[in-house]
Amino acid sequence: MSVDATTDQAEQVAAGSALHAGRLITRIENGRADARAVLRSLAPHCGKAQLIGVTGPPGAGKSTLVSALIRELRGRGRTVGVIAVDPSSPFSGGALLGDRDRMVESSSGDSGVFIRSLASRGASGGLAAAVNDAVDVLDAMGKDVVIVETVGVGQGEFDIAEIAHTVVLVFVPGYGDALQAMKAGITEIADVVVVNKSDSPGAEQTFKELAAQGFERTGPEGTPPWPVPVLRTSALRHDGIAELVDAVDEHHRFTGRTAWRTAHEHARRRARFIAFANDRLREELLETAVDERSLTDPYGAAEEFVAELVDAHRRLTAHRAAGAETEQK
Repeated sequence: MSVDATTDQAEQVAAGSALHAGRLITRIENGRADARAVLRSLAPHCGKAQLIGVTGPPGAGKSTLVSALIRELRGRGRTVGVIAVDPSSPFSGGALLGDRDRMVESSSGDSGVFIRSLASRGASGGLAAAVNDAVDVLDAMGKDVVIVETVGVGQGEFDIAEIAHTVVLVFVPGYGDALQAMKAGITEIADVVVVNKSDSPGAEQTFKELAAQGFERTGPEGTPPWPVPVLRTSALRHDGIAELVDAVDEHHRFTGRTAWRTAHEHARRRARFIAFANDRLREELLETAVDERSLTDPYGAAEEFVAELVDAHRRLTAHRAAGAETEQK
């Protein structure tokens, strides 16, 4: 892609073009290298959106809850972008869920809402890298809030904690899923816990058992802990949705007043650097580095290859430092 084409793509996305944003996300999803140049041009337009992650076990009604969140946020005059991690990704092998189809249908015709299902296939950086890039696209579009809904299985639940400012962990009545989540450590990423389908049998008991846990998130040293609220919602009836948005907003304000937000953004930028560097190394170096020794002694060849790269990087860094010192003199 030429420089002019890259600039035009970035300008169209920054102007709020859903068409150009969709095309760019498709290139990100397919691992197209030319998407990086557009993302780089979009960087000055990023950093304003509130990022919300919605995760939890399959069947918790996450997509229905996201639909309800969209309605509530739009009612408050805020524009919304949604990245729904597609179950057709390599993590689950399924197809696009019907409730996500309904999510799209319920928001059709509303220019203040942009919804995109995303599979991480083709993105060598994995789920977090592809979703991070797509989030930046919606952020650059000018969306006030960007919601990321995960499949709810595997590493994606933990990846979302590196992306979202606030993670909403969703359960349904019945303590089994919640107990398994606690055993797996998933509750450690939650900023807000929600018992959805609260009008179902067992909801009150599940709520009481979760609330009794006294979940608390700890942040950077010297910052106060965040007492994780446990809420009840019925997404289909829109019960508790306003309270959920209020809780998410309060968490966002809390992290903004402390070093939490700065630490989160630092961790996200670090993860993005590693993902981009991984992509470039894979393209420029790894393919050409494979030789006969790599096939017969992959461990030794890989160690030697990395050691040579590290040594070259150190020498380059020392050379730049010496040059800067000379200029100062």
